[in-house]
Amino acid sequence: MEKLTFYAVSAPEKLDRIGAYLAERLSRDVVRHRYGNVVIAMEALDQLLMACHSQSIKPFVESFLHMVAKLLESREPDLQVLGTNSFVKFANIEEDTPSYHRRYDFFVSQFSAMCHSTHEDPETRTRIRVAGIKGLQGVVRKTVNDELQAIIWEPQHMDKLIPSMLFNMQDSEDLDRAGLPGTPSGAGQDGEENPAALAESCFRELLGRAAYGNMNNACPSSDVHTDQHAHHLDNHNLWDPNEFAVSCFRIIMYSIQAQHSHHVIQQVLNHLDTHKRTTPRVRAGIVQVLLETVAIAAKGSVGPTVLEVFNTLLKHLRMSVDFELGESSRRNSSTSVSSGRGKESEERIVQNAIIQTIGFFGGNLPDYQRAEVMMFIMGKVPVHQGTKRIQTMLLSSLIMVTSGFKSKSMAAALPPPFLDPLFSISLMEDSELRQLVLEILHNIIDRHDNRAKLRGIRIIPNVAALKIKREKISKQDVAFMKKHGQQLYRHIYLGCKEEDNVHKNFELLFTTLAVLTIELANEEVVIDLIRLAVALQDMVLANEENMPMFIRCGIMALVAAYLNFLSQMIANPPFCQHVSKVIELRNMDAPYLLPEHIFRDKLPDSLDKEDRLLYFQTSNMAECLAGPGYNAERLSIPYVPQVTDEDRLTRRKSFVDTVSLQIDIMANSLPDKVSVPRSRMLKHQLVKCVYTTGLEEQEREKRRLVIEKFQKAPFEEIAAHCESKANMLHDRLAQIFELTIRPPPSPSGVVSISAGHTQHQSVPVYEMKFPDLCVY
Repeated sequence: MEKLTFYAVSAPEKLDRIGAYLAERLSRDVVRHRYGNVVIAMEALDQLLMACHSQSIKPFVESFLHMVAKLLESREPDLQVLGTNSFVKFANIEEDTPSYHRRYDFFVSQFSAMCHSTHEDPETRTRIRVAGIKGLQGVVRKTVNDELQAIIWEPQHMDKLIPSMLFNMQDSEDLDRAGLPGTPSGAGQDGEENPAALAESCFRELLGRAAYGNMNNACPSSDVHTDQHAHHLDNHNLWDPNEFAVSCFRIIMYSIQAQHSHHVIQQVLNHLDTHKRTTPRVRAGIVQVLLETVAIAAKGSVGPTVLEVFNTLLKHLRMSVDFELGESSRRNSSTSVSSGRGKESEERIVQNAIIQTIGFFGGNLPDYQRAEVMMFIMGKVPVHQGTKRIQTMLLSSLIMVTSGFKSKSMAAALPPPFLDPLFSISLMEDSELRQLVLEILHNIIDRHDNRAKLRGIRIIPNVAALKIKREKISKQDVAFMKKHGQQLYRHIYLGCKEEDNVHKNFELLFTTLAVLTIELANEEVVIDLIRLAVALQDMVLANEENMPMFIRCGIMALVAAYLNFLSQMIANPPFCQHVSKVIELRNMDAPYLLPEHIFRDKLPDSLDKEDRLLYFQTSNMAECLAGPGYNAERLSIPYVPQVTDEDRLTRRKSFVDTVSLQIDIMANSLPDKVSVPRSRMLKHQLVKCVYTTGLEEQEREKRRLVIEKFQKAPFEEIAAHCESKANMLHDRLAQIFELTIRPPPSPSGVVSISAGHTQHQSVPVYEMKFPDLCVY
């Protein structure tokens, strides 16, 4: 061997003939099963290859690779392993010049086949699989830095490479280690003979080289990896359970460069689109994988297509809700109750996974992008009745996105296009939806994280001990309250008297009032909030709407808890003393008017309106605030919520409105010449007379309040009232024009009814008008 090596180095032009001779001998020995001679010939080829580095080595390499291919084609495991080891040695040699004609297609196919070996003997099977993985690793090392061999990243090769590695990684017993960045677990002697560990190491190397050594192909190759990876998980049903899928995508995310992470996210989203009709557990598995990738990508780049990601997730959320409602309706009409419930609960898993992903993704965006996403989600929330499930899901998504949102000005965080639809939902007759709206408001308004200290509705004995964090109110926030304060007060007022309110509603209303006081209350807002509290108390005592006793006592408890908090926050001793005195008397004589008792004790049949000491008196509070700083005279003006048409679509008409409407219809529909019995006419006239008198009195009282308001109310409040009416008129006109010109386009198509048949007319995307935030 020494003489042969010396001869080859001295006369490199002879290498071609030496290689051809050895190849001929080795081919003959393989056919005749002279395996000892085969081993000697391969050792000779290996040593010559390692010793010679001249230009003449190119033809010799062809002979060498031809012999490696012969060994790999044989059915003897020992020869396959021998050929693989020789190829790995060759792969570690760095060549000076690229090869223009060499192809590795056969080796990729053969090594991939070895990775899927099903040999009867477990030890032999492991040896063949390990050899196959090492061979693929050698192909990657040999080709990844050679620009002429960039075809290795093409799908026909990735179709073999990626599944071969994943197939062996599936056998790993410890899946948790796969997701941790750092040293590949295939390193070391133990890992060398473990196919799962070695495959993982090779997989990491392949991903790392794709992103680092081949920048021109980095993005396409990462897409190819993810795509092949996802299809492998499909073929082997590995989305449910999805532990292996999660661990593999962690490896992908930690192995590629951070700026390419959004390509992986996009591929997972595309894969989710292709599985929109599969079982809920598979979809949930894909979404949970997406959550893991987003969690890792959030530390780096999440890409420019933020709204596209949220659009896809919201689309699948709506589809999941539709599937759930469809299953529910089918279950009601059939006898298979248990299977229907199971499917419904599985859809809930999908929905919760999507909401978690939306929240995590949104929570890691910068504030300007998060504000866009908030607007985008709010635009998807339907405001009409009968869609509670999707409303609940979308509002839950908004809670996740707004969590931790810290805006410097309220005007930027709560613009009218976001605030108005949010408040429309707060007027719906569903306590759960109103709770979600209040939680969203808390997330946005509470910029100093004081909510945890205010949790639960209670009489706080010492507010100072809570160590509330606050800053001086900025000019922008003062302007925001002048413009939108009346709107906020109105929705708190209306939200308090809803008959389906439960304990949690009152807790959240108390927190809303407290957070408003901390974050946005200057002297003027404090007076407005006291007027609001007194108006709530007066509404309970008057009880014109026959509210249930629980709601009346709940509002009283809310007013007591809030005025106790407010009096200590503004540090006004006389005010604190008045509030404390009322609370003490209630403790002794009417504990059901305090938050600690109302939700536990038995409620009375009626409230004692005559005992004025049990209630907070406007005159006493005005005296307490008579000093400089507060315009206490405004406390004498009763708070009346703004009259707007905002809740027309979301709330039922009152009983009086309905009855008066019926009477008007009856009166107008009576024919002139039809004879009506005298008794019926008399009854009709009496009813009409009673209601006409009542309506006239209401009209007079309303007129008096309007005159008093314009005489005594501050200019800002009057301006806000007039502006809301003007805005309402403009909104109505815009709606009319929009309906008369053409219905709004929808990507899912327009439903039209002709000749009794429903037709779906799709609208081309290029004809649709998108909001500015959706266009890039």
